[in-house]
Amino acid sequence: MEKRAAFDEIMGQPGGDRRAELAALHRWIDETPAPELGRRQRAAEATFRQLGITFAVYGDSEASERIIPFDIVPRVFLADEWARLSEGLVQRVEAINAFLQDIYGERRILAEGVLPPDLILGNPQFRPEIAGLRPPHDIWAHICGIDLVRTGPDQFFVLEDNARTPSGVSYMLENREAMLRLCPELFRDFRVAPVDSYPDRLLATMRSVCPRGQGDPVCVVLTPGHYNSAYYEHSFLADSMGVELVEASDLVVDDDIVFMRTIAGPVRVDVIYRRVDDDYLDPLVFRPDSMLGVPGLIAAYAAGNVAILNAPGNGIADDKAIYSYMPEIVRFYSGGEAKLPNVETWRCREPEALRYTLDHLDQLVVKLVDGSGGYGMLVGPTASREEIAAFRAALEAEPHRYIAQPTLALSTVATLADEGLSPRHVDFRPFVLTGATGVEVVPGGLTRVALREGSLVVNSSQGGGTKDSFVLIEDGATQAMDAGAMTQTMSGMEQRMGTR
Repeated sequence: MEKRAAFDEIMGQPGGDRRAELAALHRWIDETPAPELGRRQRAAEATFRQLGITFAVYGDSEASERIIPFDIVPRVFLADEWARLSEGLVQRVEAINAFLQDIYGERRILAEGVLPPDLILGNPQFRPEIAGLRPPHDIWAHICGIDLVRTGPDQFFVLEDNARTPSGVSYMLENREAMLRLCPELFRDFRVAPVDSYPDRLLATMRSVCPRGQGDPVCVVLTPGHYNSAYYEHSFLADSMGVELVEASDLVVDDDIVFMRTIAGPVRVDVIYRRVDDDYLDPLVFRPDSMLGVPGLIAAYAAGNVAILNAPGNGIADDKAIYSYMPEIVRFYSGGEAKLPNVETWRCREPEALRYTLDHLDQLVVKLVDGSGGYGMLVGPTASREEIAAFRAALEAEPHRYIAQPTLALSTVATLADEGLSPRHVDFRPFVLTGATGVEVVPGGLTRVALREGSLVVNSSQGGGTKDSFVLIEDGATQAMDAGAMTQTMSGMEQRMGTR
């Protein structure tokens, strides 16, 4: 892919006309003075601080005080754009679930030579401890966050798959509530699909995979604790679903059954939405020094007595070397071509790809196959000579740990900067839920924005911010949102502020 000027999702192609489908958004931008936009944005961020919507950057002594910066100008997806994206997301997540079921079971994809066995069996994210186990209803990836980038009007690409513990959904929900409260006129101009049903959808997904399959399942959210960078989200989701937020000390396994300690005595737990990494999930199976896991949890899981969302072992589907094979994986399990293409990727474990990468380091983005959060990454066009030299040495020493991709001209969306509204690069994380009744795509997602001019790094840990993501119910619609639903949604933030 050749590097070119960025497509702007509001203004259109460089040098072209504004996108006519977003005329109402153009008017709003033109008619709302920058100081007023700034006032509303500051009001939203003040509310986020009051609610305690923070994230931590490990190693940063001030991490507990940080919020992810919020931008007041929304991103808009037309109804037909969203329909195409949804089809591709459902296909991809179904393939991810089939892939995980296969590699921990029959391994047909290895036997038929689609993937090299060492890429799976020698991968640190592959968990041989759970090979042969089957999760309830054969669902592995219940909650997926598929990171997308856009380079043109109809050009969407998957940047990476997140099938372990994808985060960010609380920001999607809080951003929407802030926009409803501060910019209600936009919801009169656009008929926007609501996202506030996500906690109900998540709870329904959890209940659907209860291994007992009857009665009123007990569901919990398992958190590593309040020092975790995403603790606010853990608490937010448990509160929104009306289930208990627990730590390892709140759970105990007896006779391969998980119980929650309560003041009324032990209560059997059927479904656990875990936000604890595999390594720390059960000290009897994984890291023996873990204080964050529940001894015996994997035995209870193997016995079919508890469902764990997402299933242990899903990290292999997040691996960026595996990502490079997703077109083949989708084709193998679906019988068709991937509706959402990958970004072109060079696997540095392959000699020819390594040579190409080393020869073009100043033009490529190079990533650790198991990296996240924007760490362990080189953006060649903006890197210093020293950074490129350091990455060259790392690549030559351990090429199997890296993949390389072209530097894409990521799409931009108008963003409030010091100099006023200015285009900034964005990516997008929609959330896909898979339960016993099927796969559904939440009509919205987390738009992350690179706040520094020219930057392509959108991660919050690297200075990125977030925007609300509007999905239009009808293409070009200007019908008013149902007033009752809007009032109900707007009241959510006020209720939480009154109880904290």
